[in-house]
Amino acid sequence: MWTASDYQHMSRALQIARRGLYSTDPNPRVGCVIVKDNTVLAEGWHQKAGYPHAEIEALKNASENNTSTDVSGATCYVSLEPCAHHGRTSPCTESLIKAGIKRVVVATIDPNPLVAGKGLQQLNKADIETESGLMEAQARELNPGFEMRMREGRPFVRCKLAMSLDGKTALANGESQWISSNESRMDVQRLRARSSAVMTGIGTVIADDPSMNVRSIEAFQSTGGEWPTHGRQPLRVILDSDLEISPDAKILGLPGDVTIFNASDNEDKKKQLANLGVELVSVEAKRGSAFLEFALRFLAREKEINEVLLEAGSSLSGEMIQAGFIDELILYLAPTLLGQDAKALFQLPLLEDMSDRLSLNFSDIRTIGKDIRIRATISGQNK
Repeated sequence: MWTASDYQHMSRALQIARRGLYSTDPNPRVGCVIVKDNTVLAEGWHQKAGYPHAEIEALKNASENNTSTDVSGATCYVSLEPCAHHGRTSPCTESLIKAGIKRVVVATIDPNPLVAGKGLQQLNKADIETESGLMEAQARELNPGFEMRMREGRPFVRCKLAMSLDGKTALANGESQWISSNESRMDVQRLRARSSAVMTGIGTVIADDPSMNVRSIEAFQSTGGEWPTHGRQPLRVILDSDLEISPDAKILGLPGDVTIFNASDNEDKKKQLANLGVELVSVEAKRGSAFLEFALRFLAREKEINEVLLEAGSSLSGEMIQAGFIDELILYLAPTLLGQDAKALFQLPLLEDMSDRLSLNFSDIRTIGKDIRIRATISGQNK
């Protein structure tokens, strides 16, 4: 159905869509290429929420590149279905119709219920030929959080853990800095930067006094400096049922927003934290999967959070994996041994039958510095 040229141009649209990896939240990352007579007239990508969408950028660039450029009769390759509704910007479908585009090829249908096929329907009514599904898997992989939020009403959760070769994350006394290499820690900065929120538990805050922010600009040199130009600090989220956090915790004193989910009735502590600019969200359930689900759905619904990076200890990570809320594991495997009394990767219940074990699917394995980075999903987990 599709030609080699179609694949080439859609591949390029996906490539330029990645330029918005650190900046488009809460919108998806989208790229567009306009082609006529097998000649690329213009490209465009969505840079930031409230900025023009990829199709509008491409049309504008076609005009600016050559005032005599005529896009009528051209094909538009776009990684996500053009919008057909008024949001922060006007509908892209109207602009494509007005420009005289003859054919639109999209990688994937927009999961947003406000669009969800309506964009292609509107183009069809204007006698524009439409096709969808070209390189769909690659396009959906680019926006897992947007997909999850629109389809399931919660963010996509990526759990990052560093461990020794014998599967340990910290010494018995809690010391964990640093298991992984400097290169792995730079890689984590990129994970944080692409995330809408970084989440941790009160146990990690008390034990490590972490920052949980994006730093080390050198981590982004390979991206062409896009994050320093367009990026923002992710929301820092703390799960703290009893509101044990100290007002002096480092995580509260850095630029960027902090939200604490809690089930406490300590009004004095709440007032103290609110005066520091912390957002406090009360949860009925004190602990367990109901607490976790409330927090995730609140983040999706009220904050438009697409991707959450979970950076927590074995207890919270174990709770999240048991509740089915971890969609991807990022494991940094360091060439070191910590011994049998060190802390395990996850706190999970005792298994008495091998059929109850959790199986993983490895999607990517590569070396980062002296470490091995493993990307994995949980086998059989519903998406």
